[in-house]
Amino acid sequence: MKFVLAFYGTRGDVEPGIAVGRELLRRGHDVCMVVPPDLVAFAESVGLAAVAYGPDMQAWLESTRNFWARFFRNFWRIQEVKRLLREAREPGTRHWAEMSTTLTALADGADLLLTGMSYQELALNVAEYRDIPLATLLWFPIRVNGHLFPILPARLLRSAMTVYERLVWRGVKKVQDAQRRQLGLPKATRPAPQRIAERGALEIQAYDEVCFPGLAAEWAQWNERKPPQRPFVGTLTMELATGADDDVASWIAAGTPPICFGFGSIPVESPADTLAMIGAACAQLGERALVCAGWTDFGSAARAEHVKVVGAVNYAAIFPACRAVVHHGGAGTTAAGLRAGVPTLILWMADVQLIWGAAIKRLKVGTARRFSSATEKSLVADLRRILAPHYAARAREIATRMTRPADSVAAAADLVEDFARLERVG
Repeated sequence: MKFVLAFYGTRGDVEPGIAVGRELLRRGHDVCMVVPPDLVAFAESVGLAAVAYGPDMQAWLESTRNFWARFFRNFWRIQEVKRLLREAREPGTRHWAEMSTTLTALADGADLLLTGMSYQELALNVAEYRDIPLATLLWFPIRVNGHLFPILPARLLRSAMTVYERLVWRGVKKVQDAQRRQLGLPKATRPAPQRIAERGALEIQAYDEVCFPGLAAEWAQWNERKPPQRPFVGTLTMELATGADDDVASWIAAGTPPICFGFGSIPVESPADTLAMIGAACAQLGERALVCAGWTDFGSAARAEHVKVVGAVNYAAIFPACRAVVHHGGAGTTAAGLRAGVPTLILWMADVQLIWGAAIKRLKVGTARRFSSATEKSLVADLRRILAPHYAARAREIATRMTRPADSVAAAADLVEDFARLERVG
C-alpha cells in the first residue's frame, strides 16, 4: 500500500511520524514522508523518502517561543493577544497554499494520509479532495475532554477546549477557505477536529493513558467501535543512538549520577545565563549537571567543572543513569523520563509543555514551572523537592506502567494498516 505521512513541527513533533513511517517501510509499503525542509535529512537518515513541506522550523520556533513569552505578560489584553497570535501564525499561514499543492500531488493514489496535529486542517482538506482515508497521530489529548488539566472542573474544561477549537478554526479560516476553493470543495462550517471525528477517521493517541487518568473511560465510546477510533498506543520514538552516547556514558560512570538538563528544539533566549543558573544551582546541591543543548548554542557560555555540555544524546540510554531530568516538557522527552523511572522537573515554554508539566505533577513524579520565571533559587528548591526519595520511588512505579517504545510503534503501524485496508474494502 501507499502511505503519505505529513508531519510539521519540531523534531519531537515529527519523530512519531517518522517512527511509524520506518515501520511501515519495513513491512514492505510505499512510504513518503512530508516534513519541514530542515528535517528532510533526518527522515532520509533512517531510510525514508522525504519531501520538504512548509517553512524552515527556525522561523516557526522563534515565533512560537516569543508568542508564549509575551502571552503570559499580556493575557488580559485581548487585542494584544490577538495581534501576537497573528504574528505567531504568520510563518505557517504564508506557506499554506504551497503546502497544499505539495501534499495534494503526493496524495494522488495514496491508500491513506497520516498527519500530526500541525496543519491537520490542511491535510483533512487534501484527504477529502483525494477521497482517501485520513488518520491523525496526536501526542497529547487535544480532542475535547474533561481530563487535560486536573485543577479544572471537567465541564468547564470541555467548554474551554470547545472554544479553543473554534478560535483555532477562525484563525486559519481565511487560508483554509482559499485552499478549499482551489480544490473545488465547499466552505468548511465546523472546526477540523469535529469534521475528523464525523468522518470516522482514525485518531491515534500517541501517549500512555496512565498520564491522563480517567481519559480512557471518557473516550470508551470511541474505542468500543471496530476498529477503535481513539486508541492509545504510547509515545512513539526511535531511540536513535548518537555519537556522544559513549562519551557521556563514560563521564557518568566516572562520578555520581548527574541531573540531566535538556531544552529540545526551542532555543533558550539567554544560553549563558541559563548555563550559569544550572551550574550554580547544582553546585549548591553538590550535584553534577549534564546539559543536552538541543538547538541551543551554549558555545560561548562559561562552564563549571561539574557541568558537561553535549549536543544530543539518546535519552533512552542516558536518562536511566541520571538522578533526575529537567527539560522543556516535550511529549517525547517527558515519556523518556517516565520510561526511565527518574523524577522530572519541567520548565515549560509553550502551551503543550504546560500540559505535560501538569501531567507530571498529577502523577507525583515531579513538578513544573514556567521557564521564564525560573531562577537559581527556584531551581534549587525544585530540584531539592524532586530528589526526595518518594519521588524516585513513584517514578520507578510509573515506569512499569509505560508502554515499551517498540510495542508503541508496532501498535501504531498495525492500526494504520488495518484502517487503510478496511477503508479500501469499504
